[in-house]
Amino acid sequence: MAEAQNIPVGSTTAGQIAVAAESTVATRMSAPASFDVADFPVPHGREEEWRFTPLDRLRGLHDGTAVATGDGVKVDIDAPEGVVVETVGRDDARIGRAGTPVDRVAAQAYSAFEKAGVITVPKETVLTEPIRIVVHGEGGTAYGHQVVELGAFAEAVVVIDHSGDAVLAANVDYVLGDGAKLTVVSVQDWDDKAVHVGQHNALVGRDATFKSFVVTFGGDLVRLHPRVAYAGPGGEAELFGLYFTDAGQHQEHRLLVDHNVPHCKSNVVYKGALQGDDAHAVWIGDVLIEAAAEGTDTYEMNRNLVLTDGARVDSVPNLEIETGEIVGAGHASATGRFDDEQLFYLMARGIPEIDARRLVVRGFFAELVQQIGVADIEERLLAKIEEELEASVA
Repeated sequence: MAEAQNIPVGSTTAGQIAVAAESTVATRMSAPASFDVADFPVPHGREEEWRFTPLDRLRGLHDGTAVATGDGVKVDIDAPEGVVVETVGRDDARIGRAGTPVDRVAAQAYSAFEKAGVITVPKETVLTEPIRIVVHGEGGTAYGHQVVELGAFAEAVVVIDHSGDAVLAANVDYVLGDGAKLTVVSVQDWDDKAVHVGQHNALVGRDATFKSFVVTFGGDLVRLHPRVAYAGPGGEAELFGLYFTDAGQHQEHRLLVDHNVPHCKSNVVYKGALQGDDAHAVWIGDVLIEAAAEGTDTYEMNRNLVLTDGARVDSVPNLEIETGEIVGAGHASATGRFDDEQLFYLMARGIPEIDARRLVVRGFFAELVQQIGVADIEERLLAKIEEELEASVA
């Protein structure tokens, strides 16, 4: 694995940490949320939550000028026997249970979708095959909402695959019953001109386990906002991410883990590689430990490997802690180029420099890819990484 340079490390005694004597109603990490788009002013780029995002490339998703068209996206769902797949109206009580929009685009998506998809895995159902959701852009603009709900002690893997060309704003809700186990793999393999903005809300039940893999390769602009909250003690969340940002692309991942109940765990690991002029990756990792969340155990890490000149990374881990009764809390952020010692080690053993560089990048990503557990997705992602390396490490 590549050894990154200039590593600032955070813990409960260092880094960007705020310790509050009492709970605050609206911190920077827990901005006021609303389903009503009118509650959010049109952003201008100076706001904290928008300062890294090129608003002119959002194609009107942020200011209300993006109008849904009939040729936006096509959604196909392939689910194993026993899974309930429904298309419901806006008044369905299951919509929005996992979380509320926290920015204008998410609220716009909620206000503008016509029909939502709801996938239900009944209690104590253990699936042996993944649920597959294919979202294919057909050149237009679309707003969407998807709900995935697991009953108590159910287990499932969900793969959401994005491809084609579209301007898409969508919210996804994951609701886990007590003792449930859900793994989600969200792949953004869009065409070059696509724009995708999404908020992912996970509500983790008592003793439930949520594992998320967000993989971003394609698109002109992709801005995703995974968020986790807990419905009972004993919940665990693991958020993994992999992104490969090419010339001209903007890929932004903004995470929030809200430890709002006692004795829960979270672990966040995101890794990215960048290449080419004006390649821009943004990672914001926020963890909020509320006053009631005693016994919390949390850690987050972001690592970035810059392959060429002209690329830019903004990586900001944050911890906000409102109680001292925790098991542990820390964060780390690292950005750097190839490690000269690793390259020298490989080249000294007869491996050409180009091949040595590719081996370093493969090793950088392999740890995350191998944890997905879906063989065809792992093979596809490794092949995609190889394709990117053909263009970058030459």
